[in-house]
Amino acid sequence: MRFLDRTDETERLSKALASEKPSFIVMYGRRRLGKSTLMAHVLSESDIYFMADNSDRTQQMELLAKVVARKFADFDKLGYPDWETLLTELNHRASDKFTVCLDEFPYLVKSCPSLPSTLQRLIDSKCLKYNIVICGSSQHLMHGLVLDATAPLYGRADQIVKLYPIGIRYLQQALQIDAASTIEEYAVWGGVPRYWEIREAAGGFMETIFSQVANVNGLLYDEPDRLFADDISSTGMASSILSLVGNGVSRLSEIASRLGKKATDLSGPLARLSDLGYVEREIPFGDSPKNSKKGIYKIADPFMSFYYRFVIPQRSLISLGRRAIVEKYITDNYADFVAKRWETLCQRAVSGNRLLGVTWNVASRWWGSVDRNTQVEFDLVAESLDRQCLLIGECKWTRQENAEVLLDDLRRRAARFPYAQNHKVYYALFLKNAPADSPHDNVFLPQEVINEFVNDGIL
Repeated sequence: MRFLDRTDETERLSKALASEKPSFIVMYGRRRLGKSTLMAHVLSESDIYFMADNSDRTQQMELLAKVVARKFADFDKLGYPDWETLLTELNHRASDKFTVCLDEFPYLVKSCPSLPSTLQRLIDSKCLKYNIVICGSSQHLMHGLVLDATAPLYGRADQIVKLYPIGIRYLQQALQIDAASTIEEYAVWGGVPRYWEIREAAGGFMETIFSQVANVNGLLYDEPDRLFADDISSTGMASSILSLVGNGVSRLSEIASRLGKKATDLSGPLARLSDLGYVEREIPFGDSPKNSKKGIYKIADPFMSFYYRFVIPQRSLISLGRRAIVEKYITDNYADFVAKRWETLCQRAVSGNRLLGVTWNVASRWWGSVDRNTQVEFDLVAESLDRQCLLIGECKWTRQENAEVLLDDLRRRAARFPYAQNHKVYYALFLKNAPADSPHDNVFLPQEVINEFVNDGIL
């Protein structure tokens, strides 16, 4: 698969590496986002790239020395008692500036906890002749090594790059498929480039799911365990929470009850899952994040959402190779699953963008009572930046709808919506297919969401 997106990250890294003085650069993000690929894109043949592993300190230094020997002859012929000796000798050998990239840096620290302090001394000496880049998949450890005020490397970085999933428009470019199919595939693969590569290599969408995800021999069958290994000590608790949330148990009290825990016992695990980008707390439009009592949890990461919605409940049948039964289960429920991701895509597409001649603030769902007996839910609500207007939207992932019928229903339900008072109200429909009746200016289809409203790198 060709290199896609990462324009901002590439520019920032290239500028830092090309600066007059040697730079110390930190890059981190969850596995599969393409950190190594990005570094390969910005590094030159004269630079040194080293991928660490779980070996002990001596083995790691020997392996790095062999890599360095490709640039400096016989570098691996010497013995290095510690990291400071090795890195200092490398500095003595340097004549022109180059870059040393230490990938999976937390592995090096695990085998030698004093390494960050060694790097601190070298950086503070102002004598280094080469750039140092450290990368890591463990977000928790990388944050602790560099962003914690008590860490030796705190405040030393000239550039810190955190990688996020790639925007949905690049998935469409990668797979060369239509907009609706892009959204249906994004609901599984999200913005993770490695998943896109696996999908591209395996062939069709469903074939990839049944050969690589819902298959005991698949490359992604145990993917959550690999992701948790970097950042979560209690993987059983994390998996249990995601299993419940992925299957509709969304309120904190319900999650705690099903797990036989106190709600307060889950604050830590939920906070960690949220920090890692696996879950998010959703509150109704207009509520305070701190004070809302209506907050619910949902799985934020598309792959995790798919995995815990479809794979975990069917693991026994998957283990027995009962593909036909599992396939029917997935296909029978997949449209409803995609519909939830479609809502999120539409909300993010509207947020901070111009639609119907108005620029909107952050969009979200709203649910609640409009009177004592009537419960109402809106898929999308957003206020204009000047607070004069309100957008109310409906998101449908169905074959074909009558736009006028949907708009009439939206207006009727919005008539008693408390936030609609003292606002000029706009209505919008986000549909999978063009409406059955005549075209409407306030109907938006998948390609428009992907092309016009989705900002790079946020979806």
